[in-house]
Amino acid sequence: MTFTAYILDVLTNSVYPARITVENGIFKQIVPIIVDGEIKVDVEGLMLPGFIDSHIHIESSMLTPAQFAKIAVRHGTTSVVCDPHEIANVCGIEGIEFMIENASHVPLNFYFSAPSCVPATSFETSGAVLDSDDIEFLLKKDEIVALGEMMNFPGVLSGDEEVLRKLELARKYDKPIDGHAPLLSGEELDKYLEQYIITDHECSNFHEAIEKKQKGMKIMVRDGSSAKNMEALFDFSERIAHLKNQESFGIIPTEVLERRIHSPIFDFIVSDDKHPNDLINGHLNKSVKKAVELGIDVIKAIEMVTINPASHYNLDAGAIVTGARADYIIIDNIIDFNILKTYVAGECVFDGENVLFDVPEAELENSVKASKTNASDFDVLYDGDECEVNVIECFNGELLTQKTTATLKVKDDKVMPDIYDDVLKIAVVERYGNNNIANAFIKGFGLKKGAIASSVAHDSHNIIVVGYDSEEMAEAANAVIENKGGIAVVSEDFNDSLALPIAGLMSNEDAFAVAEKLDVLHRMASALGCKLDSPFMTMAFMALLVIPSIKISDKGLFDGDNFEFMDVIIN
Repeated sequence: MTFTAYILDVLTNSVYPARITVENGIFKQIVPIIVDGEIKVDVEGLMLPGFIDSHIHIESSMLTPAQFAKIAVRHGTTSVVCDPHEIANVCGIEGIEFMIENASHVPLNFYFSAPSCVPATSFETSGAVLDSDDIEFLLKKDEIVALGEMMNFPGVLSGDEEVLRKLELARKYDKPIDGHAPLLSGEELDKYLEQYIITDHECSNFHEAIEKKQKGMKIMVRDGSSAKNMEALFDFSERIAHLKNQESFGIIPTEVLERRIHSPIFDFIVSDDKHPNDLINGHLNKSVKKAVELGIDVIKAIEMVTINPASHYNLDAGAIVTGARADYIIIDNIIDFNILKTYVAGECVFDGENVLFDVPEAELENSVKASKTNASDFDVLYDGDECEVNVIECFNGELLTQKTTATLKVKDDKVMPDIYDDVLKIAVVERYGNNNIANAFIKGFGLKKGAIASSVAHDSHNIIVVGYDSEEMAEAANAVIENKGGIAVVSEDFNDSLALPIAGLMSNEDAFAVAEKLDVLHRMASALGCKLDSPFMTMAFMALLVIPSIKISDKGLFDGDNFEFMDVIIN
């Protein structure tokens, strides 16, 4: 196949017409056309390398890899580097091999990292454990291109033998190591970086990101469904202040600094976690457009989802060059970023209207083995008229939480939530057969009645429930159990659920069907008073103990700053 098109060249930061020949899925020849007057090309629009999401958990889309591919190619994504630690925490290596096998049936390039922290901590119950021998088994696979995010930074800092062994194996097999170090700074950050951990996607402010960048890390700017850090990291008031500080040293002339203001100092734009109702509206194309609207140079923004991740992970993609795999997209222009066509290995997989491949049905053994719950399982008991409790405070669009306290009334020895102060009950129900249940209190959801529950609860994916009434919390948890995993909303007026029977994380339905059901559940949660943009995603992260400051597992309320359990009731 030979055609002419305008190419956006991420290697030279230029646009030029060229004659392109594609054979056997690779770019056989690319010959620039010398322009002498007006030129007519065969392809309308602008030709770009296919987009690469360099850090995503496919399971968070609630879709199988094959179904994810079907929605991703609509938005110009041709490759993903995914960390399957969600399904690994549920099913171990069997789950990872399921992801690899299912991905092999569709024309999208799936690269995987070996999950480094299964479970994320020892303070929770997971469905599997991956030790260093398991990691070595995975690192030998061709599909594995990195060691997945090292969330156990306390283990790195304390010199945990098993943690250090996993890091050593990644270096042995010459695989880059992804990091996860929220708010880590100073000497602790230095010690973390001594282990050649090179990326981080947890930066929530410019100062955190710039310290890590100055110390050699590659920064992933996250634009997910719950965590949206792009605005903070692309805050040009912070950027200008940083550059002005350099100017004050008299080293770099003012005019040079002014030219650098809109050149990003970070490396990748990533999703991390994307819900299907966001994916149906866009993926990296939408994130690149958003970056440009925030003031980032358009070519630099495109580099962050093409050549930069390809170079870092040593992928045969990311640029339109002779000898590379012919993964490319056609967009209308660099303002709107509408995808006109998507090609993988030279084959059109999206023609502007239709996705040109089908996906197989997937099966995996049921992993939700919890017994049905009772209302009394969700009661916090206290002998007195009122008591002071520790409270998780969550925030819209953030994974970080804050410790706070509340004084709550006690009725019939049961500590009562306070809807006027937005203090609700939160619980985690262990789903692997041990039936542990931990209860605490949370602020920030805004529910005035009812309950919501989900078997998507990072990273061990026990069942998490938030609500006002114990009876409804039990009903919501039981709906999830009956569906073999999923999300449920329950109230005295209505109830509904989304079944996620594949590892309690994913559906066989396509993105549009899952998104439609999820939208119904979002509207129901909103009708109950919830004020979060993405309540189920936010709730899922309330069990992720490795993100400060206070979270909950099936074993109890957890102090993420001191890495220890804490009492719900303050003596």
